Amino acid sequence: MKIFRTAEELNNVLQDHRSNGDRIGFVPTMGALHSGHASLIEEAKSKCDRVVCSIFVNPTQFNDPGDLEKYPRRPEQDISVLEAHECDFLFYPSVEDVYPEGMDYRLDFELGYLDETMEGKFRPGHFQGVAQVVYQLLSIVEPTHLFMGMKDFQQLAVVDKMIRDMELPVKLIPCDTVREPDGLAMSSRNLRLSREMRASASVLYETLQMVKIWVLKFNPEQVTQMAIEKIRQKGLKPEYFELVDPQTLLPIHKVHPPMVVVACVAAYADEVRLIDNMVIKA
Repeated sequence: MKIFRTAEELNNVLQDHRSNGDRIGFVPTMGALHSGHASLIEEAKSKCDRVVCSIFVNPTQFNDPGDLEKYPRRPEQDISVLEAHECDFLFYPSVEDVYPEGMDYRLDFELGYLDETMEGKFRPGHFQGVAQVVYQLLSIVEPTHLFMGMKDFQQLAVVDKMIRDMELPVKLIPCDTVREPDGLAMSSRNLRLSREMRASASVLYETLQMVKIWVLKFNPEQVTQMAIEKIRQKGLKPEYFELVDPQTLLPIHKVHPPMVVVACVAAYADEVRLIDNMVIKA
């Protein structure tokens, strides 16, 4: 695996592959890689000729400076993970390389309702930062395919809208959430969980599994209250629980089988904020 610190170095190598018509798969990450990231690399390898992974802790998507400071960074382990899965190229840029001084990074792109609900409501400015950094990285890498996990469902919706609205020449490939044996969605933030909270955190997956049954018997408002109560009983502090339309992310007020609903949740395990979701076919 070749490691590049600057966009210029990376592009000098990728240009030959672009000229040859190679399919270039791109997996953007913020590091602290786990099996979920590894699955994205494997999916990219199965569909593309060359795979690029980036590790960049993007400051513009953290509305809490403390959260940015605490974000886990372990470059040596990350490189080992990528080498074990035969990633072709690692792009490991500085902030200055992704956001060169003197440039205007505002996007001609409106998030609309996607920035007003769930994550957007509780993390103001977060998705502007996400769209901004993904656009910058896509401009540098110029991939043919972009691979992102479904664990961050709202983030996926934001990136999908940006690609469509701005007519970017890349195909977005959503990839299934990878979970621990007890169902907890794999996340870099899991490294910060205490032993007690790690044991309790599986309630998020347990609740989402129960919602599959509850939506057939109760209305969305009742399901929401039941889910929140179940999560609280395990010692987590729910921030939101929503049943939404998978395309618009608008709240679902009534379930009409057959229909597809996405259950989305965010909760604090002590000071660690966890998110998860599940696509439910009623």
